[in-house]
Amino acid sequence: MVEVFKGTTTVGVLCDGGVVLASESRATMGNFIASSTAKKIYQVDDLVGLTTAGAVGDAQSLVRMVQVEARLYKMQRGEPLTVKAITTMLSNVLSSRRYYPFMVQLIMGGVDRYGPRIYSLDALGGQIEERKVVSTGSGSPIAYGVLESQYKPGLSIKEGTVLAARAIHNAMKRDSASGDKIELVRITDKYEEVDGPEFQEIMNLL
Repeated sequence: MVEVFKGTTTVGVLCDGGVVLASESRATMGNFIASSTAKKIYQVDDLVGLTTAGAVGDAQSLVRMVQVEARLYKMQRGEPLTVKAITTMLSNVLSSRRYYPFMVQLIMGGVDRYGPRIYSLDALGGQIEERKVVSTGSGSPIAYGVLESQYKPGLSIKEGTVLAARAIHNAMKRDSASGDKIELVRITDKYEEVDGPEFQEIMNLL
């Protein structure tokens, strides 16, 4: 029997001029906390990030594939893939494996020439463009309660960062498979991990 790490809360928030991605860092195997430092947000292109929920091995395999394909396209064409194009490519891979699926839920978010975009992907390749907020993983029902009650159109990137952190923070309180550290990534005209004094300032607001 193969044991996999699973149990997650991840969040994506569409903001005015950018995207915020957030997750916590706990990985579980049943009732056992397998890791308190699991990475769940990956940079797959210059201005595109991917959050992962589900089986860690499956997610990491998909991340490596997407990173390579995005890099090859940029080398051949001299320009980056759009967020939608990367998502569609990944959707096709997931769909092609529907009988032996990758056990993942994914959020793809980033900024391209068309502006900020967020997409959610299920294990069978279902692809949805999200207009406001999205959450995946075992803690997502709790996160959605915060996101949908506090989101407002035209949210600034700073407000979106606080909202994403608050959603993860509340999910960690009630979902035993989510916990430990909050990870925040902001994507505007640059890909930026939020840490240091600014991260502590956000934590003080929760």
